[in-house]
Amino acid sequence: MFIPYQAIMIPLVKLSNTVGMNKSIYVLVFAHIIYGIPICTLIFRNYYETIPNELIEAGRVDRASMVRIYRSIILPLSIPAFVVVVIWQFTSAWNDFLFAIFLTGGSPKLSVATTALNFLTGSPNAVYYGMNMTASLIVSIPVLIVYIFLGRYFLRGMLSGSLKG
Repeated sequence: MFIPYQAIMIPLVKLSNTVGMNKSIYVLVFAHIIYGIPICTLIFRNYYETIPNELIEAGRVDRASMVRIYRSIILPLSIPAFVVVVIWQFTSAWNDFLFAIFLTGGSPKLSVATTALNFLTGSPNAVYYGMNMTASLIVSIPVLIVYIFLGRYFLRGMLSGSLKG
């Protein structure tokens, strides 16, 4: 997130070749997980800062352990943050193009973005706008469905980590 994709692409491809995972879906999943950790950490950190200390103190007064406080108080309050992270990571992985091209070798079976590229660039002499728009719509439908069903949690989660008090 904080380092551009282009800056880590060559070392990542060399690492995947060294480990023997080149051109596989596993290296793509691994790259998205590792690349998403910083933004997810910041989202959760900002969200946890908004939880009132009085709730944690109330759990301590009831002699609850820190694990029990987390499981009973903090985790249920964290659902909007989890939804934000899931939507963020899903959208990032679904719309990814650069990682998919370099790490899977452009295999159309492994990424929606590379499949759409192969479909859209099928004919160099003619442009089929109808098919291009249809392919664009099909690629964007899953993201729209996720936002339709989880949009209110996404908005609540994004706003709750922005203010304290």
